[in-house]
Amino acid sequence: MLQLRIAGGVQMKLNFENFINHLADSGMDKFADDIAPAIENYFTNLKHGDFPKWLSAIDALPDIESPSVDLGADTVRIGIAGDIDGIDQPEIIENLMKLHPWRKGPFELFGIKIDTEWRSDWKWQRLEKHIKPLTGKTVLDVGCGNGYHCLRMLGAGAKAVVGIDPTLLFVTQFQLLNKYLQTDMTSVLPLGIDEMPVNAECFDTTFSMGVLYHRKDPAEHIERLKGTLKTGGELVLETLIIESDKEELLVPEGRYAKMRNVWNIASPSMLKKWVEDAGFANVRVIDITKTTTAEQRPTDWMTFESLPDYLDQENQTKTIEGHPAPVRAIILAEKH
Repeated sequence: MLQLRIAGGVQMKLNFENFINHLADSGMDKFADDIAPAIENYFTNLKHGDFPKWLSAIDALPDIESPSVDLGADTVRIGIAGDIDGIDQPEIIENLMKLHPWRKGPFELFGIKIDTEWRSDWKWQRLEKHIKPLTGKTVLDVGCGNGYHCLRMLGAGAKAVVGIDPTLLFVTQFQLLNKYLQTDMTSVLPLGIDEMPVNAECFDTTFSMGVLYHRKDPAEHIERLKGTLKTGGELVLETLIIESDKEELLVPEGRYAKMRNVWNIASPSMLKKWVEDAGFANVRVIDITKTTTAEQRPTDWMTFESLPDYLDQENQTKTIEGHPAPVRAIILAEKH
């Protein structure tokens, strides 16, 4: 367990060491050696006012040993309601809500349904029958949020899943879930892809979902993704697109759907060209889906603005800025 010193000199414990050891045992010893200092560096002199509160909320949750788990269902389930008989459920909910907002899911924790902003299970349903089997594979999930899809990958048989996301809240949400999961086979690491070892070439499958349009240089991002993969490995790339049969690119001025950092939204053919230009083979689009307010919306577990607030109220085919409303595509490709 890494001893991490944060603001005010307080030591907090987060369990990354067991996961790093699991990576080494899974044949990724060099990657494990490279990644450990990056994690330590993230927490060096960390100053985040909410972090102690989040960790205190985790500590306040009851200790329950070996609850039943289902990582194969649309709602990732940890335990059942009977596991907390005699325990104050509202108090548990209160501590879970201290880590608001819950964006990716859904989860069920001891009968408590965490209805997240995104129905992330819908995205998984779109891709799971098209990707190469994950059984016994090493997997990277770039921009993984709180690790919902990492857990689904583990449920699909992966032997090691590295989730990376620089947002501390999401890292801490996974730590909360792992208080009960107690798995060393996956973790959410507090890193972006720029902090990853270059050309590690140790993953069988790399996922990048909802990241590409946030990158100023999409070609560079795709090259970095390629460098994570073994020869023959599979890239799963999911991103916003514009609907067009031509090679076109939307470069929003200002914001897109109230997001500040959307730099490039490509048409499917342009997106395929970027991936092919990076040297990938067998590049194909396996899904194109409009994002609806049934898939992304505010809930009791994410009470901030969401997709209904980002669309033109009189014409929901447009964002509030007048751009085409969100449509997402999934591309699969193989590394030569």
